Amino acid sequence: MATGDRKYQWGTHRPFNDFGSHMRKRFNGLVQKVSIDAGFTCPNRDGSKGFGGCTFCNNETFKPVYSQASKTVSEQLKTGISLFEAKHPGTRYLAYFQAYTNTYGEISKLIELYEEALAFPGVIGLIVGTRPDCLPDHLLDYFEELSRKCYVAIELGIESTKDETLNRVNRGHDFQSSIDAIHRIASRNIPVGAHMILGLPGETKDDILGHAPIVSELPLSYLKLHQLQYVRGSKLGREYLKNPENFKVFELEEYVDLVVEFVVRLRPGIVLERFSSQSPYYLLIAPAWKLKNHELSHLVEKRLQELNLWQGKYYNAELDSIPQISRINA
Repeated sequence: MATGDRKYQWGTHRPFNDFGSHMRKRFNGLVQKVSIDAGFTCPNRDGSKGFGGCTFCNNETFKPVYSQASKTVSEQLKTGISLFEAKHPGTRYLAYFQAYTNTYGEISKLIELYEEALAFPGVIGLIVGTRPDCLPDHLLDYFEELSRKCYVAIELGIESTKDETLNRVNRGHDFQSSIDAIHRIASRNIPVGAHMILGLPGETKDDILGHAPIVSELPLSYLKLHQLQYVRGSKLGREYLKNPENFKVFELEEYVDLVVEFVVRLRPGIVLERFSSQSPYYLLIAPAWKLKNHELSHLVEKRLQELNLWQGKYYNAELDSIPQISRINA
């Protein structure tokens, strides 16, 4: 049976457990995230744990234009929803607190901002992006109570499972912090997502693929993957411009195959939200693929189908039984 004809355990014909289908099924209709920049900072920017932030980070590379800290939460939601509503009337919305660390601040102020978002017409829940080391118990108590009334999910930037890598990029926490946070969130029956970057400095192909079985053992609901991007305004971008020979930049086909090899090792129950990120061209240094996220997802899906592979096909398999499929040597 060709993969395009197969219906997988997650209930679709797509060879990976995709976020869009999952959310449409869960909410019985179209749901869209609307990004919010609530003006937060991070503990490795303000001196609590360090300065300068993660070496790969320039928050302007992933925020939509309407998401600006100079505007109120309601103003950002109004603008963002108007853009989506014009194309898809009747859509429901999740307020996505995205920029920087959205649980890092005075608890009463945090709750005030969350409640402002939930009071906006059409908003049916929250997704809160944060770090694994910024989740006090009393805030989790609030999220647990809130989750009984509306949809709540927490998204963690874990980036890598290797402490050496986390230190190299000035992350400010170790992987054990991510493990602990994921278990603490999941124990409260709150969906938890994770964000990982493939190709961080010093990581080999085996290191990257080794993340898949490790995160598969965690009680994750969702996972975002994307390629390492060297961007202007980041320390890593400056390092790359100075000595590009010291850094790995994936060719497009090479990255697609890397994602395929990652996905086949991944627990089938983890919902995959994306495989790439798309920085604005004026900030992006490399890799310059000029593809939108959904276009790269299509390439991954096509490659899985070509090879008769699917998410989790080699989950828990012995390493020597997993085929090497790369078209380009890493």
